[in-house]
Amino acid sequence: MTPFPLQLTELMGHWGSYWVYLAIGFAFGYVLEIAGFGNSLKLSAQFYFKDLTVLKVMFTAIIVAMVLVFGSTALGLLDFNLIWVNPTYLWPGIVGGLIMGAGFIVGGFCPGTSLVSAATGKLDGIMFALGVFFGIFLFGETVGLYEGFWHSSYMGRFILPDLFGVETGWVVLGVVLMALFMFWGGEQLERIIGKQDLSKAPKWRYGAAGTLVLASVAILFIGQPTNADRWSWLAPAQDVRLAERQVQIHPAELLETLHNRNLRVVMLDVRSEADYNLFHILDARHVTLDELPALAPSLREEPDNTVFVTMSNDESAATEAWKYLVAESIPNLYILEGGVNNWLAVFSEDEFRLTRTLAVGRDDQLRYAFDMALGARQPAAEPDPHDFVLEYVPKIELKSKRGATGGGCG
Repeated sequence: MTPFPLQLTELMGHWGSYWVYLAIGFAFGYVLEIAGFGNSLKLSAQFYFKDLTVLKVMFTAIIVAMVLVFGSTALGLLDFNLIWVNPTYLWPGIVGGLIMGAGFIVGGFCPGTSLVSAATGKLDGIMFALGVFFGIFLFGETVGLYEGFWHSSYMGRFILPDLFGVETGWVVLGVVLMALFMFWGGEQLERIIGKQDLSKAPKWRYGAAGTLVLASVAILFIGQPTNADRWSWLAPAQDVRLAERQVQIHPAELLETLHNRNLRVVMLDVRSEADYNLFHILDARHVTLDELPALAPSLREEPDNTVFVTMSNDESAATEAWKYLVAESIPNLYILEGGVNNWLAVFSEDEFRLTRTLAVGRDDQLRYAFDMALGARQPAAEPDPHDFVLEYVPKIELKSKRGATGGGCG
């Protein structure tokens, strides 16, 4: 099994994919309307514990989506790293939630449901939607006054397993059980305060609840794929790329890329600290293989125009780093062909190559001798591209990452 995102544009063409978006949007709006979410009285009733439909519908959507996402990930059908997760800004998020909640109570809508109401010609929905647009405009005009707070308490891609330090399966099961308990509590409130007759509620909801619990237990037992699991799925295709030298870029291409103002280059030097201190390419970042798991999330947050290059003395350690990061869904990832040794062979002065070459017997050893550890304070660390005329086969091709998508309630 190979976890790939569904590329609608490639399958259906640019305009064809828009029909899919239109169908999804229509279905979403239709479900909200038939659920009564275009009625402000029904929506606001949840705050008086008379009708908890909003809580039940929205949490049902949450737990069903959660079970499907992590179930697909557990089976190797989906790569969770490729799913956009809104970054967490803790305190701005809390304040924004309180403001939106207060507006929900007063106006009877959230932004999405106000559009559903407006689409059916309800005056209160139209006025609320206009208020939303005015609020967006007002925010854009005043955000400079509190921009520091707006960007504060940034936690990046932060999910509940990170918060509790437990396996994803336990969180999935816990959230499902919490939601079902809330559904039961909500029905009791509807019965006591809202005077609703629960005998008329559909009986199939018990089967649906049991199915979600069983699916959650299955996710817990199967577990989420490790980096090694993901690489095993990707290996058949990626090993071909390695063997055909499609990802090993010539030092001259790396040098040209470093001087391309339209590109950002992140060089990951995975050699020993001693070799790195003796010599490294200017701006190369020293990273050990053991540090890659902690580094991968921040690499996925780099801009779309970022090219990543792993390097070691030759290619062995760099290739291992490349495999790990490929399995972590890092895009635009390449290996420095021949490693730092080849970089020195290409860009060092003739006298240095003739007098400093060492006879080494093991792979991935530094083949040149240095009198002292100068790091990047050596001429070959920052060669001038105008001093060299080198031919090479260009291999770098930027591939777009999944961009940020909008979020919000129904």
